[in-house]
Amino acid sequence: MTLFTQTDRSSALFARARTLMPGGVSSPVRAFGKVGGAPFFVAHARGAHLTDVDGRTVSDYVMSWGALMLGHAAPEIVAAITGAAARGTSYGAPCEAEVELAALITRLMPSIEMLRFVNSGTEATLSAIRLARAATGRDMILKFSGNYHGHGDSFLVQAGSGVATLGLPDSPGVPACLAALTLTAPYNDVAAVSAHFDAHGDRIACIIVEPVCGNAGFILPEPAFLPALREIATRHGALLVFDEVMTGFRVARGGAQATFGVTPDLTTLGKVIGGGLPVGAYGGRRDLMERVAPAGPVYQAGTLSGNPLAMGAGLAQLRALLEAEPWKTLEARTRTLVDGIVTAAQEHDLPACGGALGAMGGWFFRTGPVRRYEDARGGDDDLFGRFFHACLRRGVYFPPSPYEALFVSVAHTDDVIDETLAVVRAALAEVAR
Repeated sequence: MTLFTQTDRSSALFARARTLMPGGVSSPVRAFGKVGGAPFFVAHARGAHLTDVDGRTVSDYVMSWGALMLGHAAPEIVAAITGAAARGTSYGAPCEAEVELAALITRLMPSIEMLRFVNSGTEATLSAIRLARAATGRDMILKFSGNYHGHGDSFLVQAGSGVATLGLPDSPGVPACLAALTLTAPYNDVAAVSAHFDAHGDRIACIIVEPVCGNAGFILPEPAFLPALREIATRHGALLVFDEVMTGFRVARGGAQATFGVTPDLTTLGKVIGGGLPVGAYGGRRDLMERVAPAGPVYQAGTLSGNPLAMGAGLAQLRALLEAEPWKTLEARTRTLVDGIVTAAQEHDLPACGGALGAMGGWFFRTGPVRRYEDARGGDDDLFGRFFHACLRRGVYFPPSPYEALFVSVAHTDDVIDETLAVVRAALAEVAR
């Protein structure tokens, strides 16, 4: 088996990038900070695979961090983007595709009666909590430790994802007075949420939550957790915001809210609805969304919002998914992968647990269950790093941090999963020695 090792071109590019960009990357987790070593640089990608600048190909379970449900360079999306680009890359004016995409999203997620397109998940979550504060006249928000809602100031308090990867529980530059308006509770801990509302119920504008945690590793909500959040928010006059940037149209046709039967007041989306192009959206009840400018006084704007390329790519991806209805098949493949990793680890007397839902999942090198971020931090990060590199050398690219979920696409056939599990077994045999 040919091993995937660092070569001069990626090393040279990374060295040059570090003189031009902080850490040499445009987003922190790409720097391999939690697993060590230096990142490879991608030349092109197709289907379930990435090819680097030296021509080495890997099976990809990052999939642009969950955006690519159809795989890399899916013909439907490439055709949509090239067709849109031929008509103009940006208008600064409305286009028909954004109306069509909005109509499709509101049909698939009935809790979203009206929405606003933005350019990123961070922009969507920031706008959603601004709207929640305006609608309730309150200033506090409640989030969960290990949940990552983008890099807005209000969210970088006990955040997961890249913040956890870097070991930064909070970020310099966030004013203390603003951080004081963000309450945090452990994920899956209803009692802690109730305690916050007992103390500050008349000041909490909203609860914002990842309905399935994907930024502290993969963690499922316990059966009573999301229904309890809905009941608590309603009882105290607060709004419930589901951050479905990661889970929206990935865990199920109607997102996590359809899977768990809980209706939020506001939802944030991204990733899948852009087909791999930069996009975000926030939406919810009509009476709330009609407060957004120009219909109402809550101001939010964006030069590239509703960009015709992103709208076309998102439409192409959602339409292809609706035609294929792949979610049950994808969940079966994701479970096969995760269960295979856990079983192979345990056969080498390595502690492991994991789970999957729809086309996302993950594992931890520790005994289960993992119910919250605090549990996730008890995993063996050193073992994860050695396993990551052992897989990468053999041509499998998992997320380069134990605090990230993995993603499967339509392009990950049964054969790709089987090949990956063969690599996993070889990698675990190496690191267990």
